[in-house]
Amino acid sequence: MAEDTLTTAGIGKHGVLRLPSVDVDSYNIELKDDEGFLGDRACKGAFRRILDGLRKPLKKNGDDPLGKTPSEEIGKGSLDEALIGDDIEAAALVHGAIEEFAQELAYVTGRFLKTKAWADTECIVVGGGFRKSRVGEIAIARADLLLKSEGHKVHLIPIRFDPDEAGLIGCLHLAPSWIFEAFDSILAVDIGGTNIRCGVVETRWKKAADLSKAGVWKSELWRHADDEPTREGAVKKLVKMLKELISQADKEGLKLAPFIGISCPGVIDEDGSIEKGAQNLPGNWESSRFNLPGSLIEAIPEIGGHDTTVLMHNDGLAQGLSEMPYMQDVTRWGVLTIGTGLGNARFTNRKKDNKKDKKSDDGKDKKDKKAKE
Repeated sequence: MAEDTLTTAGIGKHGVLRLPSVDVDSYNIELKDDEGFLGDRACKGAFRRILDGLRKPLKKNGDDPLGKTPSEEIGKGSLDEALIGDDIEAAALVHGAIEEFAQELAYVTGRFLKTKAWADTECIVVGGGFRKSRVGEIAIARADLLLKSEGHKVHLIPIRFDPDEAGLIGCLHLAPSWIFEAFDSILAVDIGGTNIRCGVVETRWKKAADLSKAGVWKSELWRHADDEPTREGAVKKLVKMLKELISQADKEGLKLAPFIGISCPGVIDEDGSIEKGAQNLPGNWESSRFNLPGSLIEAIPEIGGHDTTVLMHNDGLAQGLSEMPYMQDVTRWGVLTIGTGLGNARFTNRKKDNKKDKKSDDGKDKKDKKAKE
């Protein structure tokens, strides 16, 4: 739950680095080497390129066990089936791609761990669309073993929630605290380089105040990469999707909060503009004249008779926030999201208020001292 720092416009501070439960040490780091951005070596496109590289020499001889379908068109389900199918050569080919990708992922993760912001990281959760497959899970597990073999004391684990929903659920941790007392759900938007997903997220706050029981009630997906819309066209479509969800939530009798949480690629400035990192979105989202939160406030000024509040943060970071209830046994942890790019964020859990415990201990010490006297 984010701090109640709302402006008179009804929009809070976006992209904040201090949240009630965690400090954001860094996000959207763009590491480079001689070949370019390191994230390009561990994104979903990188896996496809690796797979295609292994298939090319086999295709020349007509011995490709995956057939004639281009690598980029083979679905995750088909690759998962190849792993457990009767065609041993197909399974071996996919395993080969997994091994090579895992080595790349381990290398890139190791480079993150060498940065000052990622020092002493104890656990890294891995999200993004690639994680939503057996191929992805094995690659993550293999990269974890590689990191351990290199002496890194870190755990690399798949994100707990469905990657398609983690970004939406993570938006709950951006919401101001007053929402959880009066309402049972929020609107959330997860914007990616390929898709835009909108959803109604139920807080289930009364069941679990740490939001570990939160879940997506209903969501809609738009694959904008197929339609290639303008920036204005994308915003118009997004507004339409949100209004439809508001109507459905109202009919269902949900107490929908006048709040929209947005997870979006790039470095998010406090005013809601995007400094950099939005190159895969339709149109120029980094323009100083474009402000998505402001556009949504203008299009949806009220929800349920209350002024709308919008808060936006980085998409990879938001996915990571969904895991926060389960990261209480560590102090420093991070998230990597394997999608169109490689999203990243590093967190440090903030110490909880132990004043009551300290007061109790002080009282006990005084009693013990008096007894000794």
